Amino acid sequence: MNYQALSAQIRQKKSYLCVGLDTDIQKLPPHLANVPDPVFEFNKAIIDATAPYAVAYKPNIAFYEAQGPRGWESLQKTLDYIPKDCFTIADAKRGDIGNTSGLYARAFFDPSAAGLNFDSITVAPYMGHDSVMPFLAYPGKWVILLALTSNPGSADFQRQLVDNETQELFETVIQKAQTWATHEQLMFVVGATQADQIARIRELAPDNFLLVPGVGAQGGSLADVSKNGLTKDGGLLVNASRSILYASSGIDFAEAAAAEAKAIQQEMATYLN
Repeated sequence: MNYQALSAQIRQKKSYLCVGLDTDIQKLPPHLANVPDPVFEFNKAIIDATAPYAVAYKPNIAFYEAQGPRGWESLQKTLDYIPKDCFTIADAKRGDIGNTSGLYARAFFDPSAAGLNFDSITVAPYMGHDSVMPFLAYPGKWVILLALTSNPGSADFQRQLVDNETQELFETVIQKAQTWATHEQLMFVVGATQADQIARIRELAPDNFLLVPGVGAQGGSLADVSKNGLTKDGGLLVNASRSILYASSGIDFAEAAAAEAKAIQQEMATYLN
């Protein structure tokens, strides 16, 4: 999905909601325990319930890797089930030297390899350009670089002053990365709990999409993120995971997820207008 198609989906659905499929097998509703693939059955129901309100889905790869071969099978089936008009993100946070990054890119972007065909992948930029370029070598695929994350430890490095103490490290990352790719192939991760910095990030990257986790269970403000981050093309993918996935632990979990996703979409529609 290219930049124009993603922007069109945002306008069509009046939404920039990304549903994070951080599916924890230990938190699934009890009635799914005896089905052959409980993770996929849960994801399938969540996707069916939220597809009218979401423009993107983001499986967190760790939740699938932790299940070994069964988890990879669940991931494959989940990715294949996501509607084709929705943007897909492999939340893998990969980052290694060039040849290893090349294999990571092949795993998530080349369906003839591992069978996966994501639109994008999250990447840690701190080993430099040669660790990122292999992901950018795939036409039509996106790299989503970690820029300013929502965890407390982000202050340890991302907020440190650099360049003769004229700016913070995350600002240097955003500026440098834009010499590697255009806004049509490069996004940045910015935590919703860092909403006060999104206006500054928009100065540095006026046209790039931002993937913003941390709204909902983590306490980020959708209003603040939207005020500072929206552009004429949308420019935002705001992720919600736990608040949607675990809105209910009962048989009605899908209905509860749909209600939560709809409420977020309706709020987003007001900001888009």
